[in-house]
Amino acid sequence: MPAQLPDAARIHPITLPDGSEHAGTVFLNNVNTHPRVQVGAFTYASDFDPPSPDGWIARLAPYLFDFAQELLVIGKFCQIAHGVRFISAAANHDMTGVSTYPFPVFDPDTMLGYQPDTRDTIVGHDVWLGYGAQVMPGARIGSGAIIGAGAVVRGTVPDYAVVIGNPGRVVRMRFPEEDVARLLELAWWNWPVERIEQALPSIAQGDVDALSRFAP
Repeated sequence: MPAQLPDAARIHPITLPDGSEHAGTVFLNNVNTHPRVQVGAFTYASDFDPPSPDGWIARLAPYLFDFAQELLVIGKFCQIAHGVRFISAAANHDMTGVSTYPFPVFDPDTMLGYQPDTRDTIVGHDVWLGYGAQVMPGARIGSGAIIGAGAVVRGTVPDYAVVIGNPGRVVRMRFPEEDVARLLELAWWNWPVERIEQALPSIAQGDVDALSRFAP
C-alpha cells in the first residue's frame, strides 16, 4: 500500500522502476483542454499506443467535437483502461424520418444547429472502466461502479454496481445497500489529500466502519 497519493499535478503519474515516466498513463484533467469535457482530479486513462498529451480526449471521445451540445463529465479517481470509448450524443443520427442519413452535416450552414441527441454522459467518482468498454450516449454511471472489459453501457448504472456484457447488465453489487449509502455519504474522494492518504489502508480493505473513522 503506497504511503501517499501520486502528485496530482503530473501528466504521467506512474514512474517505472528505471526512473522513467510511463507515457501510457495520464491524469486526464492535466491534459484536458476540451470545452465540453470535465474531468476530476486523479482520474487516469491508460493506452498501449498513447497519443500525444493533447490527443487523449479525442482518443477517448472521438465524436465529441468542440462545438457539440452535450457534456462528458467524469468524476475523481476514475480508472480508464485501454480501448475505452465514450460514444457521445453527437454521434447519434435522427431516427424519426424515413432515412437516418445525416444530410444537414454536409452543409456548413446547417451543421452547427443539427444535433438530434444532446444528452450529457456522466461518470461518477472512483469508477473502473475495463478494457474496451463502450459508454453510449446519455449513460449515467454511478460512483464506485465497475464496468467490465468489453461491456457496452447504456442508461443508468447504480452506484457500486458491477456491469458486464452487451448490452451491459448489473451482475452484482459490490456492497450491501446500507454500505453503499454510507460510502456515498462519506464521499472520500472529496476529502483533503492528506486525509485520503491517512485513510488509504481502510480504503483498500473495503472496511466501511474503518473508513468512517477518518471522515473530516
